[in-house]
Amino acid sequence: MAKPKKKSQKSKERSQSETPTLSLKERLAQKRKATLARKEFTSLLTAATFGGLFFGILLFFVGGIKAAVPGALAILIFSLSYKYPRHALFAFIIYVPLGGTITYYLGSSPILQLAKDAFYVPALVGLWQNCRKQGLPFILPQAIKTPLLILLTLCLLTLVFINGGQQFNPPKVGLLEQAPNEFPIGLGILGLKVFLGYVPLITCAYYLIRNKKDFLFLSRLQVVLTLICCVLGFIQYFLLLTGVCQGTRGLEGDALFRATLEARCYFGGSLLYSPEEGVIRLPGTFVAPWQWAWFLIASTFFTFATGFSDPSILWRVISLGSLASVFINAVISGQRIALALVPVCFVALLFLTGQIANLKRFIPIGVGLAVILGIAMIANPTVVQERTESFTGRWEASPPQEFIVQQFEENWKNVDGPLGSGLGRATNSARSMGSTKLVETYYPKVLFEVGICGLIGFLALVTTLTKAGFKTYRSLKNRSFRSYGASLWVFILFISYNTYYYPLDVDPVAVYYWFFAGVLFKLPILEQQEKSNIEVEHTGNKKHPLR
Repeated sequence: MAKPKKKSQKSKERSQSETPTLSLKERLAQKRKATLARKEFTSLLTAATFGGLFFGILLFFVGGIKAAVPGALAILIFSLSYKYPRHALFAFIIYVPLGGTITYYLGSSPILQLAKDAFYVPALVGLWQNCRKQGLPFILPQAIKTPLLILLTLCLLTLVFINGGQQFNPPKVGLLEQAPNEFPIGLGILGLKVFLGYVPLITCAYYLIRNKKDFLFLSRLQVVLTLICCVLGFIQYFLLLTGVCQGTRGLEGDALFRATLEARCYFGGSLLYSPEEGVIRLPGTFVAPWQWAWFLIASTFFTFATGFSDPSILWRVISLGSLASVFINAVISGQRIALALVPVCFVALLFLTGQIANLKRFIPIGVGLAVILGIAMIANPTVVQERTESFTGRWEASPPQEFIVQQFEENWKNVDGPLGSGLGRATNSARSMGSTKLVETYYPKVLFEVGICGLIGFLALVTTLTKAGFKTYRSLKNRSFRSYGASLWVFILFISYNTYYYPLDVDPVAVYYWFFAGVLFKLPILEQQEKSNIEVEHTGNKKHPLR
């Protein structure tokens, strides 16, 4: 037993001797650089704070405290996000699942619902400028460049000719009728932002991850965020169950069946809780209940990926707990779509990623998950029965396939032409700029806004993205990277062709779809680094736009 110890000691000494030691001159240069960076940060923070306070005071006299606080914070966040895009992008990812709760704690101003873009937009501008300076590609992967530019051209045609036509040639109204107060160009710009505004997140995520350390930090951060949000979601349900929050109990008529902000319970926004009527729709940490449902569905993919691919057994266990919390919230949230799709996505991932054959990891995770869920179901049999009956009743009353076909037929008949009825005309978040139509399925909504040309263009874009993602993950040889990449590809495949409701229009899927596509496309670079066992800073390619 003594010989191996001697050998390991020798290898340790060898590795220490091979570690390059910095000269006094190099250490002094590093110290000067760190001091300069601190001074730069301090001066920027001071200037941004004073600028924010000045702007906030001006807004206070115009719109009161609800306008002043977001305005002051916006100046501060914009300045720091532009200067430090890496930190801004991590803050952006952290803010997405918690934004609904933060919004209502700070006064429910409509501006706060766009607060996450204060991190995203300046970071994106800084990234674009750095890519131009360093000669790095901005549209990634290159395969999507042509379909993306074609789709963007079609959208601009719709914006100019359809929205522009509505702006300068408003519909005629009768003598006693009042013309609608609309701004169709603004409606179109907001609609375009919702439609394609987060596509550059592919590039942001690609350059955000520099090495395996960054990748593991991001994947584990997502697991922790999921676990935190699910714990808060469970607390929300417990507070309603015990009567600390009343929800919509005791109301009358339609109010018993409609989610309202007045019934809010500490976290998130509008909720519906009328257990005596058998209806519960919880928002978790989000603004609305159905956003919470899609967060749970998306989180199934990320927690599964980390649970099967993380090199640390501790993080695989934490991911198991996070995945179990997703399952539990899918039951207690009252969201039928989450109750249906979370287990379906889990089973699909097992087969499509090949993890069901990986018995060494599947059996502990599968057994652990089954035990946790079994205990939860035995402890709450009434809840499980109510959710199951609600789901089957809804399916029988309105089968999803019939609903989707009906939406396609209706919007095909009512769309104005091949360029659509105007960007933003079916986007709920743009309704402040003009009248909008409620279209409850995604591809019929795209058809209504940008017409058959835009619909085909968008399908070409997501199909190219899905195909490129498949080739990327199949090219991976490293088992951990390949497992994680497979999970992300299944997520991209599922969202690309899902048309039930419109998750690609709102948080969090509108962010996660494009962002984690960028993570997937960076995995081959990380694999190459692992093969050579060299950090990206020490490689020949020293150009990086996010330092």
